[in-house]
Amino acid sequence: SITSKWTMSAPAETTDCTSSPSRAKSAERMLGAMRYMVGLRWERPRHCTVFGLAARWGIRSNAAVAERKKYDITITARTTHIPGQSDEANNRYVFAYTITIINSGSVAARLVSRHWIITDAENRIQEVRGLGVVGEQPLLKPQQSYEYTSATAIPTPVGTMSGSYQMVAEDGMAFDAPIPEFTLSAPRVLH
Repeated sequence: SITSKWTMSAPAETTDCTSSPSRAKSAERMLGAMRYMVGLRWERPRHCTVFGLAARWGIRSNAAVAERKKYDITITARTTHIPGQSDEANNRYVFAYTITIINSGSVAARLVSRHWIITDAENRIQEVRGLGVVGEQPLLKPQQSYEYTSATAIPTPVGTMSGSYQMVAEDGMAFDAPIPEFTLSAPRVLH
């Protein structure tokens, strides 16, 4: 059950998306990650007998791991179906979702914008981008959390949401905080 009052986010840019732009965006992110990784020192673990296996597995030095943990955000989600706002006869299923964002890193960071990927049961994708969340751009100090509730509507009784928050740390470092995929499901649809 949801304990906080939910509010609908301010309208954001919404576009229908095919797999091609989605793949292009993934490729863009991968290139950015690769550029970042090029500057890090790779270490070969003692248990690896095949040369180069450590690099393929992505094992990094302790300094690189510590740097990544500096900008660490943990995100969890809870969802509920809202039958009073849904119109199943017209294929409109409304879901509330409560997001908890915890700054698990060692530097304060501000949530600047959001990028949602909402997929229905027929694999139709809707992308939503916008500034902040529910009209705010919260600053999270280390170990501080922020929680908000919002809603979305999809044309099927089951779907998923995932995405990322674009963050800027107090030291000026911009980074993405990935939002793990979570399920939207009307009651008695999934077992």
